[in-house]
Amino acid sequence: MRISSPARSPTVLSLAACCLTLLLAAGSPARADDTVPMPDNIIFVTSTGYWEESGDPLNVLDPNGTRTAENQPAAGSSNPAQRGYYKLVAVRQPEGNAHIFLQQIALDAAGPKVVSSAELEEFSAMKAYVTDIRPETSDGVANQPGLFATVYLKTDPTAAEPETWTVLIDDIGDIKVERETN
Repeated sequence: MRISSPARSPTVLSLAACCLTLLLAAGSPARADDTVPMPDNIIFVTSTGYWEESGDPLNVLDPNGTRTAENQPAAGSSNPAQRGYYKLVAVRQPEGNAHIFLQQIALDAAGPKVVSSAELEEFSAMKAYVTDIRPETSDGVANQPGLFATVYLKTDPTAAEPETWTVLIDDIGDIKVERETN
């Protein structure tokens, strides 16, 4: 008759594997006490739409980013096409309301890069409480350059329903902030 050693029983091995997993997890960089890379007053971020610029105004990329013989850059062109997407960021202020910033993000070989960032003064002037920001579609596909996003906000925090506002950027980059009408 063979007597199994308690050090090799399945229960002890499972317990040892569990303890080892916990020890490894405790040393991982994603711990709650580590510094957070994002400020805690950012309450909503929405990335949506797209923009594009090229060195030659007649050289335009299609929405899928493919090039054809007609829209290839000229040989030796020093201004390559630049493209990217938009980001709306709602930042809670100390008094509780929010300011909304519009960022233009370039898609760069090294990763996303902020090209421009501007506060949308229309929202700041309202001293609004932002309750949500939503893109036009959730699939991330835009058929035309520009941006369309809906901002839900309350100018009175006790209001039952939020107001609906839209942020529109057309294909040439003009920005409109307006109350949604149905």
